[in-house]
Amino acid sequence: MPITVSNLTKIFGRQYAVNNLSFEAKKGEILGFLGPNGAGKTTTMKMICCYLHKDQGKIIVDGLDTEIQPLEVQRKIGYLAEQNPLYKDMYVKEFLEFIASIHQLQNKKSRINEVIELTGLEKEQNKIIGTLSKGYKQRVGLAQAIIHDPTVLILDEPTAGLDMNQLLEIRQLIQDLGKEKTVIFSSHIMQEVEALCNKVVIINNGEKVADESLASLQQRMAGSHTTHILFERFHDGQKEWLDKLNGAISVQRQDSGWVVTSTVDTDIRPLIFKEAYQKGETILEIYNEKANVEDVFRQLTKTNGDD
Repeated sequence: MPITVSNLTKIFGRQYAVNNLSFEAKKGEILGFLGPNGAGKTTTMKMICCYLHKDQGKIIVDGLDTEIQPLEVQRKIGYLAEQNPLYKDMYVKEFLEFIASIHQLQNKKSRINEVIELTGLEKEQNKIIGTLSKGYKQRVGLAQAIIHDPTVLILDEPTAGLDMNQLLEIRQLIQDLGKEKTVIFSSHIMQEVEALCNKVVIINNGEKVADESLASLQQRMAGSHTTHILFERFHDGQKEWLDKLNGAISVQRQDSGWVVTSTVDTDIRPLIFKEAYQKGETILEIYNEKANVEDVFRQLTKTNGDD
């Protein structure tokens, strides 16, 4: 398991910034690490990266203990901080050469050219970082995070400040990187989480409140399935047999179709298909409505503060 966090605790004065937090992230997994401001996300990320000392618990990164082998752990991690600290007086390519030298890369020139192409910085590589837009500064931050080809990526708000075209490009890059690496991805943009993440961990006031796949979380928080059906020919007689399906709670008309609410542990669509086929009914459209990600997030997190 590339990342295992066990009973992690961090205390500032009398305040528990992180309280007995445990979770895992696998190779090839993009984990959405979510929570309101002050939940402890950034504090946790800094402890994983060995930038902040933990008070209790254990963190294992790619088989290495952060307390015993911090430098070896840092070689395994690429980190993009939320504030994205950059040397703004340096040129883009000059900065990446500097970072490559810190990592003591042997193939420095070819690797720099590779990450410049990956992050779409070709036209900006000879510009001073301070003159770049916020979106391109984010790209430079992402380039420095991946230049040493780490096995783990910790990305704190990586799409902040990007326009729609840039956002789609960086999203695709993160998805590609997530096929071979372990990615912990923090964002306040719920659409990004839905598009990118295989799994989510949500924390509130330093404590874990959810740890599961996004689809599972949406289903669990909804408390039931909501299935929308559009038949080729609509008639009131359809309600009678839909009502009798195993797991159906209610059937309501919606325009020229039906909305079936069923128990949370029942995906009623296979039963609908089977019954419709037997009755000679043609289904033009059928889908389960997911719980809104933002609503799920609000249900699980109630208070705000500072990380």
